[in-house]
Amino acid sequence: QPAVCPHVQVQSGIAAVEFAAILPFMLVAYLGGVELGDGVAIDRKVAVTTRSVADLASRYTTIKNADMASILGAAAAVIAPYDPGQLAVTVSQVSVDPKGNAIVTWSDTKNGSARAVNSPITLPGSMATCGGSTSGCTYILGEVKYSYTPTLGYVLTGTLGLSNQIFMSPRESASIQRVNA
Repeated sequence: QPAVCPHVQVQSGIAAVEFAAILPFMLVAYLGGVELGDGVAIDRKVAVTTRSVADLASRYTTIKNADMASILGAAAAVIAPYDPGQLAVTVSQVSVDPKGNAIVTWSDTKNGSARAVNSPITLPGSMATCGGSTSGCTYILGEVKYSYTPTLGYVLTGTLGLSNQIFMSPRESASIQRVNA
């Protein structure tokens, strides 16, 4: 019988100890990367959903109840494959007077809180100037909030509130009439 070299057994033992020492760090790095990637993906989906609902609403001249239900319902299709039950969507029209004062003229929501009609709103940047218009202007405001619960990192972070908003100008008319019919 050939003699077994004792150094081979020691080296394989060292490799097993090294593997056991590095395995927890590798698992944390891998699972953390998966969680981070999922979080970035859902944040991107929230941004795309916000843009989609505002874009859809900005294409109308008159929005009826069925139209608004379709617009708000489209958010569930855009957010897929993520849970639409965690999604709150609000679409509002904001009117700006020639002095730059902005108020909400109508607002609808699904799973959220609609903005109060005639409530003031602060516009970002130079939007209050309406591009130099002396007669004022209107914007469609799309807002999306999503409660994201990480699968594995929940213990560390808890539920994360992701949100986004966008202002768009109406495309087919100066403002969009909201009809409760």
